[in-house]
Amino acid sequence: MLDLKKLQNQFDEVSQKLKNKKVDEETLKKLADLFALLKKEKTILEELQAFQNKFSKELASAQDKEELRTKLSENKIKINEQNQKVNVLENELENIAHAIPNIPDDIVPVGEDENENVEIKKVLTPPNFDFKPKEHHDLGESLDWLDFTRGVKISGSRFCVLKNEGALLSRALVNYMIDFNRSRGFDFVNVPYLVNSATMFGTGQLPKFKDDMYKVDDEDLYLISTSEIPVTNLYSGEILASESLPIKMTCYSACFRKEAGSAGRDTRGIIRQHQFEKVELVSITKPEQSDSVFNEMVECASDLLSSLGLAHRHLMLCTGDLGFSAAKTIDLEVWIPSQNKYREISSVSNCRDFQARRAKIRYKNEQGKNKLVHTLNGSSLAVGRTLVAIMENYQDREGKIIIPDVLRKYF
Repeated sequence: MLDLKKLQNQFDEVSQKLKNKKVDEETLKKLADLFALLKKEKTILEELQAFQNKFSKELASAQDKEELRTKLSENKIKINEQNQKVNVLENELENIAHAIPNIPDDIVPVGEDENENVEIKKVLTPPNFDFKPKEHHDLGESLDWLDFTRGVKISGSRFCVLKNEGALLSRALVNYMIDFNRSRGFDFVNVPYLVNSATMFGTGQLPKFKDDMYKVDDEDLYLISTSEIPVTNLYSGEILASESLPIKMTCYSACFRKEAGSAGRDTRGIIRQHQFEKVELVSITKPEQSDSVFNEMVECASDLLSSLGLAHRHLMLCTGDLGFSAAKTIDLEVWIPSQNKYREISSVSNCRDFQARRAKIRYKNEQGKNKLVHTLNGSSLAVGRTLVAIMENYQDREGKIIIPDVLRKYF
């Protein structure tokens, strides 16, 4: 959640940054008006409280005790009424703030959409085929690795069954990713796939993205859309010791998304599914650690792709493409030969204290004061998309797939 004091004290600067992240002016104007009204009502409350404090002390020595007692009683009623006014305004302000995204860092380029993201660098060179490369779904069906017909039969559109070496390759990727991330200092955790609404709120999925979540009827439980949600919230409501930070974790999970608004996009294949698997990186740090840990996470995901021999590029997302909770994000896009372009396979974000404020995750600093941590998350990697990239980049003329050397021991 936004730092409302910062929004109040630096309204023009913050509101401009939020406009760059597509927050409409009407919402910002409403916030500004609410702030002004809240400030006015709080001043009235403080004056009433000051009166009560001052004359309560003078009651014992007052010449006309009854008159003063009457005034204090009347003033107390006014305090209660004013408290209610302030509480209503604070709740209204907070409800609006819950749906407002994080403030982008100054380094984030201003842009309208994904077309204005900035390429930072390319890593490795895409393969040069002397034949026309097939798409992964054609390869998968011909090798009996991917069964879309039965996936649709048992579940519906955007579901697929992995079979034979395709299922083995997927499992090999998960195990390799976990081992790779652990070698980089990320502790492995295994978490539930069902979480409550407070957990969803903590990382910013609720209330804004409610329509993209799968909810269990008549229970306060949601299927996770990413393991970032439960892993970050492992420490919700806690005050961590300074020396315990940074906490760096990796987690494998299935993920579930309704993909609301994605009609017509990637309808063939397994690039965009309602259920998919992902190995995630999550870090909880002191504010002064978060930039260096962010770089570690980007390097970890990039080096993982390089170890698989997959050409990819780094992109800095612009303000218009930045996620709700993110202050800055670097996407890694892997080369997909059949599409002759790079496609997103990892997204690493620094959320600063935005999620920590919502989830109430703090640490005790060297001065003994409770401060908000910074939270970071990133895919390392999306398993299905890595499977797609390997199938397409490692295909031969006959439509067979060569398994990368680093994965062979997992078979």
